[in-house]
Amino acid sequence: MSSHAGKYRLGPEKATLSLRTKRTGAAAKAGHDLLMHVTSWGATLEIGEDPAESSLALDVDATSLRVQEGHGGAQALGDADKASIHESIDEDVLRRQDIMFRSTKVESEGGSGRLSVQGDLTIVGETHPITFDLEIADDGTLGAGAVVTQSAWGMKPYSILFGALKVADDVEVGLEGRL
Repeated sequence: MSSHAGKYRLGPEKATLSLRTKRTGAAAKAGHDLLMHVTSWGATLEIGEDPAESSLALDVDATSLRVQEGHGGAQALGDADKASIHESIDEDVLRRQDIMFRSTKVESEGGSGRLSVQGDLTIVGETHPITFDLEIADDGTLGAGAVVTQSAWGMKPYSILFGALKVADDVEVGLEGRL
């Protein structure tokens, strides 16, 4: 890790922060699995010579999630559909409350470019611990992934048609970019 020691600022200009949702329920065929990008966010990654001296802080504008793709569904997603999804996320799901992560512990996994990052994630005013792996390649590319279970943060996954079509409780979060 020492080859990448330093302080790095990350955001949409250097990396992509994405969310993937899946559909579930009796009418799941009518809905879409979504890929969304977060368009306004910033992170500070400090990598120490000793991984235990490393830290990660992330701040997300919760109103900046934008649908990039919708797979499945009875018909293709149009601009009006994407706008409706955006409004539902802002008003009903995230309630315009920013998202924040602060690491509490970072450990190296066997001297590779993989770090195990533990910390506190705050969504809709609730803070809970989460752990994920952050991989940093020799060329400075990085990637991370985590699963966020909405109900663990007191969120009710979006549903329509009396619950016959709903977003699965687990949301996949990914980060890809360069230092």
